[in-house]
Amino acid sequence: MRYRALLALLFCAPVLCSCTEGVLDPKGPIAAAERLLLTNSLAIMLVVVVPVIVATLITAWWYRASNPRATRSLNLAYEGRIEFVTWSIPALVVVLLGGVSWIGSHQLDPRAPIAANVPPLQVDVVALDWKWLFIYPDHGIATVNRLVLPVGTPVQFRLTSATVMNSFFVPQLGSQIYTMSGMQTRLNLLADRSGEYPGISANFSGDGFADMRFMAKAVQPNDFATWVKQVSSGGPALDDAGYAALAKPSKGVPPTTYRAVRPKLFERILDQTAADKDNTAGGEAWCPPAPRTGG
Repeated sequence: MRYRALLALLFCAPVLCSCTEGVLDPKGPIAAAERLLLTNSLAIMLVVVVPVIVATLITAWWYRASNPRATRSLNLAYEGRIEFVTWSIPALVVVLLGGVSWIGSHQLDPRAPIAANVPPLQVDVVALDWKWLFIYPDHGIATVNRLVLPVGTPVQFRLTSATVMNSFFVPQLGSQIYTMSGMQTRLNLLADRSGEYPGISANFSGDGFADMRFMAKAVQPNDFATWVKQVSSGGPALDDAGYAALAKPSKGVPPTTYRAVRPKLFERILDQTAADKDNTAGGEAWCPPAPRTGG
């Protein structure tokens, strides 16, 4: 049994090391900085963990029943030097780990813009039941369950939820962040190489949670401009009626594009959900948020 466990460990180790599409396979500067923070924290903690494990094994081996040279005094005595070492090293590790985490977390503030030589791309994100709506306000288009980004361009996200609280996360780009109805959160990301990176909902939100996935596709800037033209040239428009149909709960929604978007749709969704929350707090009956009509 012991040898079987060892063989299983040796087999799984290279498999785990080759894992992709996760936080340990970054495709952008934010995800790379988060991986560095994780590895630094792990290394600092191993400074205590490894010596303790080694000392435990050595002690167990030395004081085994078959070792006649292992003796132990029965007289209890206080040894200040040992106490100082056993408490000072963990204390220093905690201070160092806390400092690294504090500095790294503030440097990775989701609201902090990413320095680049090109202007950022604005993308508005709305969590629906059970799909993701991405609005490109500067281009007047929108997509569902497909996020297309130009490589090397900072992306400034504004995020909210039209229903319950949810969580937006592209592991290979970094920084999971929550979306909440009536509230707006911000996130800045950048993809530094082309590819398709899975995005997920990291917060349980009901029956269709398992299918609430999307694909973030990073393409070259010229290809992104071509894609914008293709989306703008055909397909449905996301007007009030289109959004009302989209907002209805649905599962396993395929990627969809919209050639046009109702102006300031993100702000209207934000205002509507905030008004619904106020009505709920005042004792009125709550109903699913829907877009307002009229001018």
